[in-house]
Amino acid sequence: MNPSSHFAIAIDGPAASGKSTIARLLAVRLGLVMVNSGAMYRAVTWKVLESKVDPADTAAVIDLLGNIDIQCGSDGIASTIHINGVDPGDALRAPEINANVSTIAAIPEVRDVLIHLQRAYLDHSSVVMEGRDIGSVVFPDTPYKIYVDAAEHVRAARRKKIGEEDSVAARDAADSKRATAPLVIPQGATILDNSELGIEEGVEVALGILQAQGLSL
Repeated sequence: MNPSSHFAIAIDGPAASGKSTIARLLAVRLGLVMVNSGAMYRAVTWKVLESKVDPADTAAVIDLLGNIDIQCGSDGIASTIHINGVDPGDALRAPEINANVSTIAAIPEVRDVLIHLQRAYLDHSSVVMEGRDIGSVVFPDTPYKIYVDAAEHVRAARRKKIGEEDSVAARDAADSKRATAPLVIPQGATILDNSELGIEEGVEVALGILQAQGLSL
């Protein structure tokens, strides 16, 4: 854990499991900052594509990474990210970002830079951070770990509902099989099956898990 009094709640899970919604509402309930680590990888992917760099050209991506300024902060409620002073905004959800973010996220040098920025949040506040390697890599020593999961068909339906029809199975495979920081159930995490839960039900279950893990509510 960070040597300060700040702490991290790690919320991991596959695409469309509901982890972002649960993390956001947990942060509101607990008065913490919610950090979307996936937005960081999407922002780098956005910059790679905007710069006309082939995401599969690892050397070119690494070269670009060394020449951009990634600024991570918060608005007091949720994380923010700017690259060279620009907020990508809604562009982070574009189909071309969905299609390439797993490739960018698999590059160790990209992960090294972003993990450093993710850990730096604890210099300023306690956080609820969601992603795919938060409890396993970013904050492996935090006692507060939840792995949010849902059946594949449920997750596929959720993505289709918001207009994102990329294959959750393909995303799962790419994230789980990458050599660096693959998607795994972190040691010490409690699994929250979010297949059939309503939003508020999921949050209440998550709060119960955190309380059982020792968090004072």
